[in-house]
Amino acid sequence: MLLATGGAAAQEPVAAAAPKLAFEVASVKPAPPMDMQKLAAAMRGGGKLPVGATIGASRAEYTGLPLNQLIAMAYKVKPYQITGPDWMTAQRFDIVAKYPEGATKADAPKMLQALLEERFKLTLHRETKEHPVLALVVGKGGSKLKDSGSVPQPIDEDSPLKPGEMSTDTGEGQVRMTVDVKTGGAAVDMGAKGKFTYKVDPGTMTMHMEGSQVTMAGFAELLTQLSQMTGGSTKTVVDMTDLKGNYEVAIDFSLADLIAMARAQGVDIPAGVGGATAGVPAGATAASEPGGGTSLTQAVAALGLKLDPRKAQIEQLVIDHIEKTPTEN
Repeated sequence: MLLATGGAAAQEPVAAAAPKLAFEVASVKPAPPMDMQKLAAAMRGGGKLPVGATIGASRAEYTGLPLNQLIAMAYKVKPYQITGPDWMTAQRFDIVAKYPEGATKADAPKMLQALLEERFKLTLHRETKEHPVLALVVGKGGSKLKDSGSVPQPIDEDSPLKPGEMSTDTGEGQVRMTVDVKTGGAAVDMGAKGKFTYKVDPGTMTMHMEGSQVTMAGFAELLTQLSQMTGGSTKTVVDMTDLKGNYEVAIDFSLADLIAMARAQGVDIPAGVGGATAGVPAGATAASEPGGGTSLTQAVAALGLKLDPRKAQIEQLVIDHIEKTPTEN
């Protein structure tokens, strides 16, 4: 992501000239509907999360992931940096792939690129041009953030999981999470990006989230995901605070936003849950520019920060062609 404004649009091919690494063998299948009982059981018992990626020493598994997330992992970008058909976020796939001799887990993104190009006939190009964004800036009264006084450490992926702890791999390293099913709370260790805890308050129908050792770039990324998944705004949040440290952050946002987020990710939540019958007014997740959602706007303002509409150069992966159905295994 380029944080400068102005400039003309530019295009360049993604394909490399050198021969591409490829998985020795790979199975690609449509994923079954998300099993909430299985997910809950995993949260109680710990282990491998039944949705996400597991990148091992000799094989890679991608479970229940839509094409836009698979492309993001393959090309090391964020899902919001991908421009393509809307249906890419709907159909989920299970992929199990074995590395060829001599390949390592560091080669998995390149091998996933080759698989998507072969099985889904994916072609794309990179394009950088001016887009409307939400700039994360310091408010008039100054920042209210507290410096953590320390920096986060990467996760030791060889260390055993703690009781009840789950793990999944992202394009930027492993994430570990422990969930308290009874309270709806969770503790998430994102390694070099910091640590987060979540807690649901059923009385106020809100979720409280606290982050420790968080960079402003990481916080802007989190706000982008929250805003776009809850339907608040399609704009990317870009850090323009000039704050370079690691900070403590705390935000509260509505349970209605969370329900919208879950539905956007394909979770089947019955109509009425989180609506007026549950104490949340209808339309509570409606957009409120410039912040991309009323509760997020208020949460950011409470930190002495502001989301300001601006324009910036944003790199996108533009999908030229992709098939809905992969070729046979």
